[in-house]
Amino acid sequence: MIRRLPLVALAAALSLSVASCSSSSTGTSNAPDAGVSNKAQQALDQIKGQVLSKGPNGETPSPASAADLTPDEIQKVKALNAKAAIVMHYGGNDWATAQINGLKSEFEKLGVKVIATTDANFKPDKQVSDIETVMSQNPNIIVSIPTDPVATASAYKKAAAAGTKLVFMDNIPQGLTAGQDYVSVVSADNYGNGVVSAHQMAKALGGKGKIGVVFHQADFFVTKQRYQGFKDTITKEYPDIKIVEEKGIAGPDFAGDAQAAANAMLSKYADLSGIWAVWDVPAEGVMAAARAAGRPDLKIATEDLGKNVAIALAKDELVVGLGAQVPFDQGVTEARLAAGALIGKKAPAYVALSALPVDHSNVLDAWKQVYHEDAPKDIQDSYKK
Repeated sequence: MIRRLPLVALAAALSLSVASCSSSSTGTSNAPDAGVSNKAQQALDQIKGQVLSKGPNGETPSPASAADLTPDEIQKVKALNAKAAIVMHYGGNDWATAQINGLKSEFEKLGVKVIATTDANFKPDKQVSDIETVMSQNPNIIVSIPTDPVATASAYKKAAAAGTKLVFMDNIPQGLTAGQDYVSVVSADNYGNGVVSAHQMAKALGGKGKIGVVFHQADFFVTKQRYQGFKDTITKEYPDIKIVEEKGIAGPDFAGDAQAAANAMLSKYADLSGIWAVWDVPAEGVMAAARAAGRPDLKIATEDLGKNVAIALAKDELVVGLGAQVPFDQGVTEARLAAGALIGKKAPAYVALSALPVDHSNVLDAWKQVYHEDAPKDIQDSYKK
C-alpha cells in the first residue's frame, strides 16, 4: 500500500490536470471577446449625433433646429398672450419632469402662459377627461403624449377642430394628420436608443451569453421602436448573444411588473448573463430582482437616464449602459414648434433628437447634458473612480 500511494496521487494529479485543461478550454470558448467589445465601442462612437428612427408614418426626421424662431417671430408670439396646457401620459419620473421643465422654461421665454399640467397615470380614460377639462379653459396650445393612440384620438380631434394647436411628444393619435390636425411630433431617436443599448450590452458581455428582454406590451410607437432597435442589433450583429426569453409588461406598476418578469427569467435560466429593460423604471425592477437573486454580475442595459439607474451606473453596478433621451431639449423644441404654429409658421411633421450613449465613464457629464443641471449630490457621491 505504501508503494502504491504515489501512483494513486499521480493519477489523481493527472486527472485534475486534464480536468483543469478541459475547464480552461471551455472557459476560453465562452469567455468575453475583447475584439467584440472594441467593435461595440466603435459602433457607439459612430452613432453619436445620428438619428436612425423614422416618424410614426415613416417620415424622415428633421433636426431640432427646424423649430428655431427669429427675434421678430418671438415678438409676434409674445404679442398674442397665448395659453398652453401640458397633457402627460404619466408623470413623476425623471423623463416627464425634464420634458415639463423644458416646456415651461421655453414657454416663459416666449410669453406663453402654462395654464395646466395633467397626469393620466397611463390611463386613457383619465387622459380623455384631462383633455376635456383643459379645453374648458380655451388653450391656444396643447402639448401632449397620448396614453393610447386609439382610445384618445377622438378627444384630440375635438381639440384640433376647436382651433387648438397640438404638438405631440413621441406618439400620435390614430387618424390625425400632420399640418392639418396637429403641428408636429417631437421624439428622441428611439430606434437609435435601442441600438445604443444593444451595443452597450454586447460590449459588457464581450459578445457572448444568454439574455432576457423586458418589453412594453402596448401599442406605443416609441417603446416598440426601442425594442426593435435593440433586438435587430443583437440578432444581426452579435450572433453569440442569444435572447432566450422575452416578457411584456403593461403597467402601471412598471417596476413591479419588470421585477416579476426578471425573477421568472433568473429562476428559469441560472446561466442568464443579462437583461434588457425598455426604460429606466422597468430597469429598476430588474435591478431589484438581480439583488434578490444574489446576481450582482447580471448585466442590465436600458433607455433613459433616470436617477436610480444613474446611481447604478455611477457605482458601476448592474447597469452597464443605456441610450439616453434629451427630454429637456425635446420640451424646448415642442414649445418652439407650437409657438411658431400660432403665427402661421410651417413645421416639419417629425422632429427627432439623437440618442446619447451613457455608461459609467460619462454618466455625470451625460446627466448635465440631459437635464441642463449638475448631477444630484447622491449621484456624484456614488461615483466609483
